[in-house]
Amino acid sequence: MPKLINLPKIADPRGNLSFFEENNQIPFAIKRTYWIYDVPGGETRGGHAFKQQKEFIVALSGSFEVVVNNGNKEEVFLLNRSYTGLYIPNKIWRQMRNFSTNSLALIVTDTDYSEEDYIRNFDDFTKFINLK
Repeated sequence: MPKLINLPKIADPRGNLSFFEENNQIPFAIKRTYWIYDVPGGETRGGHAFKQQKEFIVALSGSFEVVVNNGNKEEVFLLNRSYTGLYIPNKIWRQMRNFSTNSLALIVTDTDYSEEDYIRNFDDFTKFINLK
């Protein structure tokens, strides 16, 4: 299941520093990095699952919610601190919503981009994980 991971936070009067390293704070080797920004009010992102890809999401600025569903249970995670990220394993439906003004989501994954890895329909997702 998805889980929140607290990242190191090095406090300094000049400004704080946080970081993550592959196979250390996050449980995979990083293959791809992307970010989501300038999301208009009321819009959602995601609305898909991955067959293989695992990901780690951090709110570098602002806040947003990540709604995850394993086919049986839905959970909502609020990301609003740059020193806490959300690990999402494969075979989990996810959607991002309620983006604050000027929010910035950083996502790192363990695979290169592959359209074939996406499951973009929730019914197809539940069939894929053998729940129907």
